[in-house]
Amino acid sequence: MRATATRRPRATPPGRFGPAELRLALAAPKPAAGLTSEWRLVDGLRTHTRRAGDPGTAATPVVLVHGLAVSHRYLTPLALALGDTHPVYAPDLPGFGLTERPSRAYDVVEHAAHLAAWLAAYRMPPVCLLGHSFGAEVVAALAARHPDAVRAVVLAGPTSDPAARSRREQFGRWLVDTLREAPLQAPILARDVLDARPWRVHATLSHSVHNGIEADLVRIAAPTLVVAGSRDPVVPPAWRAQVGQLVPHARTVTVPGAAHNVVTTAPAQVAHAIRALLAPSLTNR
Repeated sequence: MRATATRRPRATPPGRFGPAELRLALAAPKPAAGLTSEWRLVDGLRTHTRRAGDPGTAATPVVLVHGLAVSHRYLTPLALALGDTHPVYAPDLPGFGLTERPSRAYDVVEHAAHLAAWLAAYRMPPVCLLGHSFGAEVVAALAARHPDAVRAVVLAGPTSDPAARSRREQFGRWLVDTLREAPLQAPILARDVLDARPWRVHATLSHSVHNGIEADLVRIAAPTLVVAGSRDPVVPPAWRAQVGQLVPHARTVTVPGAAHNVVTTAPAQVAHAIRALLAPSLTNR
């Protein structure tokens, strides 16, 4: 039987990302497989959000925050994996993806403030915030400053390791990671860098390596999951263990076989860990 445009791709094992996943990642703003796009004016910027799942369900909303140089696109596999049980929102941060581009690159605190305003615009109940890579820095900053807005936190491949806190060292680790990632992720990165502009990517990397995430980690009050791939060179075991120790209520999950983009190449495993994190809060609602 011929596949239809709304059919979801089959789950793939860690480290893989196939043509079906690529097509869905690049589909926005067109609807695809239950994913839809919308824009809202947030702090003067036309902000794009990719959505999945039923917004009317009582389940905790999950907000996916992308990393450096990228957008909602590579979070699409995880949004679909979670959409069966949770309303899922993947906003594009200012200057990235389909969100309006401000004249300068926001730092971590400014992105966190924009995300807090985005939550207020959607009138969200306390949410589960997942941040990947640089997005984990943004999520940590928001959770530290707005604890009442957050029910749970997921720090996926959080940057940046103080043992390599420079543009050169982080870029070097990223180059190693590219050799461990599924090749079909490359078109997404190319599209996202084109949208953001290379100068914004460079400036945001500078903000990342000058951000002391440790000061925010110790202030996170919500239950927290630290998740990373076992083959992630950007977030080595010592750093992910330190992150788990700094957050007061954290546990760590390592996904075998996955590299830095664990949310893209191991969405089923990450979704399972998120559901386990949220299970107590769901039963106590």
